[in-house]
Amino acid sequence: MRARQLVAVAVLTVLLAGCSEERPAGPVGSDVGAVGRDGVREGGTLRWAVEAVPATLNVFQPEATADTELLTGALLPHLFRLDDRARPAPDPDYLTAAESTPAGQSPQTVTYRLNPKAVWTDGTPLTAADFTAQWHALADTADPAYRTDRPAGYAAIAAVAQGADAREVRVTFKQPYAAWRTLFSPLYPAAATATPAAFNQPLTNAPSAGPFTVKTYDRAGGRATVTRNPRWWGDPAKAEAIDFLATPAAERLDALDRGELDLAPLTEAVDRATPADRGAGAAPPDAATLAEASARALRRAESLPGLTLHRAAATSFAQLTLNGSRGPLADPAVRRAVARAVDRQRVAEAALTPFGLAAVPLGHHLLTAGQDGYRDNSTAVGTSTAAELLDRAGWRANGSTRAKDGKELTLGLLIPDGSAAARRAADVLTADLAGAGITLRPQAVPADAFLRDHLATGAYDLALFSWPAPADAGAAAPRYAKPRPGPDGLPVVGRNYARTGSEEIDRLLAEAAAELDPGARRALVQEADARIWQLAHSVPLYQRPDLVAVRAGVANAGAFGFAGPRFQDLGFRLG
Repeated sequence: MRARQLVAVAVLTVLLAGCSEERPAGPVGSDVGAVGRDGVREGGTLRWAVEAVPATLNVFQPEATADTELLTGALLPHLFRLDDRARPAPDPDYLTAAESTPAGQSPQTVTYRLNPKAVWTDGTPLTAADFTAQWHALADTADPAYRTDRPAGYAAIAAVAQGADAREVRVTFKQPYAAWRTLFSPLYPAAATATPAAFNQPLTNAPSAGPFTVKTYDRAGGRATVTRNPRWWGDPAKAEAIDFLATPAAERLDALDRGELDLAPLTEAVDRATPADRGAGAAPPDAATLAEASARALRRAESLPGLTLHRAAATSFAQLTLNGSRGPLADPAVRRAVARAVDRQRVAEAALTPFGLAAVPLGHHLLTAGQDGYRDNSTAVGTSTAAELLDRAGWRANGSTRAKDGKELTLGLLIPDGSAAARRAADVLTADLAGAGITLRPQAVPADAFLRDHLATGAYDLALFSWPAPADAGAAAPRYAKPRPGPDGLPVVGRNYARTGSEEIDRLLAEAAAELDPGARRALVQEADARIWQLAHSVPLYQRPDLVAVRAGVANAGAFGFAGPRFQDLGFRLG
């Protein structure tokens, strides 16, 4: 499954009183070398490092990756653009207007007015037929032959039809859907989605409708080249072409040093730097060795000539998941004790300070700092200390540890293998929990086994890993949905790897998804997050770092955050 899927207060009325925006100092949302279009020259080829040329450009297929989503930004319509706080606004290249019926009016109907100049590269205009085909492919009532994970929202649609003319599309919903702006982005041509056979094939050469179109797509050779779309109707692309070059993280610093790349994300290259003396058969490196390798890689990234290292908070966050289906953590009091014992500030400092970023802990399961409605709800876990909670749960102090029925309170902690930040965070977590009498035993697990052998099977106690941070809080709901019995009677956990949930959390998230009034929706999201904290389902820790190296002279590139690149503005500075 693509990367993007992997990952109440004691007195609730006090927490939720009012809906005023709390704006504590937070992490940097984006860091981009912005230049006006008049300052960007025409022409040139931008060389952009990706992990691999993706198997498909259909973001809704299981084989899609983060690189799939990156490329579609240059090639396909996204009806709404986000700013670095994840606030959507209609993209005038595709929409001249988009409006939903107001809260309380039934049924909810969204009317899209398409830009009359918008066409696919084969000359076909964007129409309701494209919307209809995509809806049919992605709704939960769609033909099961469509290979997709049925993204949220499409199942809420009752009908898609042409409006007053061919450039107007009306989408009617069966029940209100607050996140309607997230739908149909990207939008695919009807020919690519109308049948299972068309939808399921690897998509590499379908018509596009963006500032760029595909020129070459060479997976084996590791190069996808996009060039200016001759049918593009918006601001002309400044760069003549963009080469997306398959460059694994471990090779990017060398490729930059050789002058082979202009733009390269470096977070993984720094965080997972290989110790200099690590050879075949060597013992796993300890925390100090990993930290030194990471620090050395960061110093190199900062000192490469002709390059600037941009830093911002990534659109993903690290968190600690507590498996509530087995052992001591099946007791909510023990889970709350773990949550109370964790010093999120110290964890954030350990993980982020070495990257040169502000150490700001995350206090919300559904929103990240800077998003509308964000607030730190961590007090929802309660005011009782970890010691008090463990005492009440029957885990008595036994020297420096806790024990019950003759058994010490010992928990395993899964961490991603090779990550210096995860190892630093694990060291802090180990010390924090030791202070509460809980012995933690970290275990580094390779990426391919982390989900398959542990999260999916429930074979773990605690797991430190990252989730993508969705632009809309509702998209995170499956991570917290109460597991339901399957046909065999066993619980189906889906993405809720903690295996805990409640009817109340499900109800609040469902009500938030259907609430069109922004203030009322924010209140429901806050209440849902407070209940998740009370359940001690997981502990959000910090937004991950985003480090991006950009060659001198490149314009409008860097660490984009939620906003993403405006591809037609990318290029090279004048002079």
